[in-house]
Amino acid sequence: MIMADETAYQEQFRYTRILLRQERIQTRVREMGAELSRRFRGEKPLLITLLKGGFIFLADLCRAMTIPHELDFMLVRSYEGTTTTGTVQIIMDLKTNIEGRHVVLVEDIVDTGLTLEYIRDHLALRKPASLMVCCLLDKKEAREVDVPLEMVGFTVENEYLVGYGLDYNQLYRNLPFVAAIDPDQA
Repeated sequence: MIMADETAYQEQFRYTRILLRQERIQTRVREMGAELSRRFRGEKPLLITLLKGGFIFLADLCRAMTIPHELDFMLVRSYEGTTTTGTVQIIMDLKTNIEGRHVVLVEDIVDTGLTLEYIRDHLALRKPASLMVCCLLDKKEAREVDVPLEMVGFTVENEYLVGYGLDYNQLYRNLPFVAAIDPDQA
């Protein structure tokens, strides 16, 4: 990963504070990649992420893994602006048949759990050998449904977060750290 000077972003982006610096994120992602490599040694797991938010985490995580694995992507819609709609719409589904495969659903952030519950149920119908969730950020306080998270990078407060793939109105994804923002000020 390219390490950027955090001060370079201060003039262009309005964030309240940095929660997770890029060095801390990268250390944890390497640990998670090593754990997945141990867990699936001798297997060829399929890592799936939901676009657009999860792509940066997935890119770093897959490079941190030392075993062969495949990638696939889904595009879903469940938010309008900063508010969840309560319904999940699959815009682009998987291209890979997951029956009998070890599947790792790679999530950038889990908040209400509604989207994740829907996607887990949707994927389970396709009869994978195993299905686990690996998420970078767990926002437990926002949870509306109980969903199992087998691997968590960080537990975070219930505030609006941006950076490292997380966006506000499609902006802020490129921040190499995770920061809190006030949507009314952004």
